[in-house]
Amino acid sequence: MADIKIYHNPNCSKSRATLALLEENDVSPEIVYYLETPPSRDELKSLLTKLGLGIRDLVRSNEAEFGELGLDNESLSEEIIFDYVTEHPNLMQRPIVVKGERAIIGRPPENVLDLI
Repeated sequence: MADIKIYHNPNCSKSRATLALLEENDVSPEIVYYLETPPSRDELKSLLTKLGLGIRDLVRSNEAEFGELGLDNESLSEEIIFDYVTEHPNLMQRPIVVKGERAIIGRPPENVLDLI
């Protein structure tokens, strides 16, 4: 099976459920603990291309930093949002599962089945 990578937060129930679902389907993904090793700006851009999303679509609006950083301000440039997400990786939707040139967000975890 092609290499699969999961951007994983072990404290997130959806992330844990997605990883468990992968393992139940005999997939041993590369696990990226993105809170410990945040993706670079280039890596984020690559992920967004694979997801078919914009940076604003990747940001979790229910995180405290969302309000603190003023991310609800539509006039913020994408470059500023990229800076905030690389500095505060907990703002990223999770988990993100990547296989080749495709990626999905594991919300709900069953979304991952489309990749395997």
